Amino acid sequence: MLDPGRYALVEDLGRPGYAHLGVAPSGALDTASLTLANRLVGNAPAAAGIEALLGGLAVRLTASATVAVTGPAVDVRVDGRPFGSHVPVPVRAGQTLTVGTPSTGLRSYLAVSGGLALEEVLGSRSRDVLSGIGPEPLSAGDVLPLGEPGIPVGADVVVPAQAPAELVVPVTLGPRDDWLDDPARGLSAWWTVTAESNRVGLRLDGPPLRRASDGELPSEGVLTGAIQVPPSGLPVVFLADHPTTGGYPVAAVVRPAALSALAQARPGTRVRFRMS
Repeated sequence: MLDPGRYALVEDLGRPGYAHLGVAPSGALDTASLTLANRLVGNAPAAAGIEALLGGLAVRLTASATVAVTGPAVDVRVDGRPFGSHVPVPVRAGQTLTVGTPSTGLRSYLAVSGGLALEEVLGSRSRDVLSGIGPEPLSAGDVLPLGEPGIPVGADVVVPAQAPAELVVPVTLGPRDDWLDDPARGLSAWWTVTAESNRVGLRLDGPPLRRASDGELPSEGVLTGAIQVPPSGLPVVFLADHPTTGGYPVAAVVRPAALSALAQARPGTRVRFRMS
């Protein structure tokens, strides 16, 4: 690793099934982009790659490999020669791969044939930023081992999706919507993603939701995609590194297929929720 850019983590598809131990599922926030990158280079869908926040990566390979960068469209170069994203790129030992900054979206995914073969923790190589489980955030000078490469089977041409400035997100109302005053109407208003958002949760600003009850809700389990409403009335959409329990009412839960789009929502993106 020559330069990790602004913030780069090792992520795979996470470690689901450990909520009873207080461990979040973690894993790539944009699972669709990671699995596509792995397919383009011949890896299994769950192989570990690099999740880079706003690009800026520079890596030098010590062995020949096939690489692919997915997520939003972004400039990808090998020793200065442009290749583009969303395509398999052959890289020889000693060559340097650089990833620019995407013009839309937040997170780029770099897969290398063979996958990153770091030590697993609870069956995953993902970094969980809330608990500190998994590999440390990447730094210049890090050396990442690779596994055995497979055979690329991805499509010849993949058109990268642009991260929109507005998102309409399907959700299922509940389970604690009765603790709020007309949550369906409140969530259907336009909200704005704030700069305080991270891998734990997407924080939103807008017209606060009002509580229908002044009682105290006992802590209970929460899922990725849960829309929790703290006393401020400003919702938080839990992402992959969320706490496994919470004591504020969950007004609704985002449908799993919509989570990848939320992972690419920059601060300033407008979001409204559609009951389904």
